[in-house]
Amino acid sequence: MPWQRVMLVVDGGEAERLAAAFEAEGAISTEICDADAGTARETAVFAEPGADPSPWPRCRVSALFPDEALAAGAIDAALAACPIDSLAAASIDRLEDADWVALTQAQFAPIRAGERLWIVPTWHAPPDPGAVNIVLDPGAAFGTGSHPTTRMCLEWLEREVRPDDTVLDYGCGSGVLAIAAMKLGAGRAIAVDIDAAALEAARYNSQRNGVHLELVDAQHAFRGEARLAVANILANPLRMLAPVIASHTAPAGSIALSGILAEQAASVIAAYAPWARLAVAARDGEWVLVAGPRSQ
Repeated sequence: MPWQRVMLVVDGGEAERLAAAFEAEGAISTEICDADAGTARETAVFAEPGADPSPWPRCRVSALFPDEALAAGAIDAALAACPIDSLAAASIDRLEDADWVALTQAQFAPIRAGERLWIVPTWHAPPDPGAVNIVLDPGAAFGTGSHPTTRMCLEWLEREVRPDDTVLDYGCGSGVLAIAAMKLGAGRAIAVDIDAAALEAARYNSQRNGVHLELVDAQHAFRGEARLAVANILANPLRMLAPVIASHTAPAGSIALSGILAEQAASVIAAYAPWARLAVAARDGEWVLVAGPRSQ
C-alpha cells in the first residue's frame, strides 16, 4: 500500500507543536529533523534529557498518512490548529510500501570492536568465526555496537577483563557490554537498567549468546561489588549516579564511563573524584571515555 508523506519546513520552535497537530489529524508517524542537514548550515546536536526537543534553527516536519485525501486535509487542519509564523517549504509525495524489516536489517552489518570482539546481528554470519562474537538483535534498547561510545567501552573491557572477574554494566540497554564481559572470561556480570524493555532485551540477547546475566531493575536496591564497573549513558545521569556506581565498585577496582562529550569530561571526572581517579582514556570524534581506579 502506498503512503502519503507530508513535509513542511518551519522554525525550530514550532516543530513540536506542528508534529503534534499532524498526529491529532491521523498521522501514523511523524519525524522532526534538521532542515539544513547536508549543507554548510547543518547543526550537530547532542541533547541531554530535558534539553530543547527542537534545537535546530529550521526543522523539517514529516508526517505519514494512509491516503492522499487525508494528507491534504491534514495540512489545512494542522495549520489552522497550529498557526505557523514562517513556512519555508511544503510538499506531499508518495511513499511506496516496502519490506521495512529487510530495509532496517540492511542498516546493521557486523561491527569490529577492539582486537578480538565482533558484534554480529542475528541475521549475519560471523566474519571471523574464531573471534569473540556477540550475536545481537538490535531492538528498542540502546547498544548495537555502532555508536562510538559503545565501541570505546567494548575496547576497554577487552583490555581490562580478567578470568572470573565480576563486572557491573550500569544502564545495560541491549546487554552488549555485560555479554562481552562474560564472553571475555568474566565470572559474573550484573546488568542494571531502569527500563523493563531494556532488561528483557538484555535477557534475550544473553540467552542467544549462551551466557548468564544477573538482571537488576535500577529502581530496586541490589548487593554486590564489581572489580570492573562500566556505564555508557549520558553525562547528566552519570554525574547523578556517581555515589551508586562507586559504591558497587570494589576498592582498587576500575570504573569506565562513556556517553560523554569531550567538553563534559571534566565535570564527570569531578563528580567521581571523592571515590575514583578518572581521566580521559579514549576519544572518538566528539565522544570520550573516562576511566580509572576506584580509591581504596
